[in-house]
Amino acid sequence: MSIDLKNKRIVISAGGSGIGWSSAKIFLEKGATVYLCDINSTFLNKCKKHKLNNKKLFVFQCDASDENQVKNFFTKVLKKTKKIDALINNVGIAGPTGTLEKLKSKDWENTLKVNVISHFYFSKYSIPMLKKNKGGAIINLSSTAGIFGFPLRSPYCASKWAVVGITKTLAMELGKFKIRVNAICPGTIKGDRMGRVIRDKSKFLNVSKKLIEKEFVSMTSMNTWVYEEDIGKICSFIISNDAPRISGQVIAVDGNTLRMH
Repeated sequence: MSIDLKNKRIVISAGGSGIGWSSAKIFLEKGATVYLCDINSTFLNKCKKHKLNNKKLFVFQCDASDENQVKNFFTKVLKKTKKIDALINNVGIAGPTGTLEKLKSKDWENTLKVNVISHFYFSKYSIPMLKKNKGGAIINLSSTAGIFGFPLRSPYCASKWAVVGITKTLAMELGKFKIRVNAICPGTIKGDRMGRVIRDKSKFLNVSKKLIEKEFVSMTSMNTWVYEEDIGKICSFIISNDAPRISGQVIAVDGNTLRMH
């Protein structure tokens, strides 16, 4: 099946790198117009220079955890289009590693603010544009940590379970407007963020990074990493006209996670 996103208008939070940028490139290749934001100006400059910047890619700087900046981002998007077809709530941080009683309160609070409250901000300003479009899709990036417990990563785990709750609730609220809401739960993504998690865990446990890497891969029945492109591809399908009745679902793209420790 060849997925067509021609004429689709898609907003992506934290779209300058990782899953966000990988997804943006896939959407552009399939004909969509993409409005992305990121806090990192270096990432944004690379996006602007990319060969896919063919008048269908609009790039803005924005701290997704700051409502005023999110509102300003949508003000800029509204100057380009009054309607959108999809929102990808992609922003998220790994948070700290450690046992709960030793973690700092400010790190807990920041993890929840970035990973949960930002989803509220972006959804809040996207929903009127989706309603004007008479339907569309919201995809919230959760994690396999939103399905399982995750030792040493309690704030991250709590935030990703919260994203699943938001997804289920919004799907109920918005179904009558033909707005579909789903959560994607990536497994262990091969990339820079996971590299930092592995580094922190190896330091906390005082074992080698190679041992931690091997442990993460062994947690899936397919014995595999997940790649950023895997997430962009499933998002493309859900946004497309080929998935008109998929809503309220929590979809794992993880090589079948068996355990989280």
